[in-house]
Amino acid sequence: KELDARHGEIKSMRTAAAHLRKGVARRLMVHLIEEARRRSYERLSLETGSMEAFAAARNLYASFGFKECGPFGDYVLDPYSVFMTREL
Repeated sequence: KELDARHGEIKSMRTAAAHLRKGVARRLMVHLIEEARRRSYERLSLETGSMEAFAAARNLYASFGFKECGPFGDYVLDPYSVFMTREL
């Protein structure tokens, strides 16, 4: 989602159970970062869950250089959300 001409947001991603642990999410992240660069975004952000069920997703995002940040766009602080961002 384009937040503005320089800032994009990764929206919800889920991998079908039959394709877990096959590198699908990693390949999708590579594609999304390449597309963000193609669009000349300077920053890419996302919101994910704070619960243990989202730990693998947070680890994946961190492995791509995403760091925790405050809310962005229309989001507000929420104990069930973790906000992450990275510069491109």
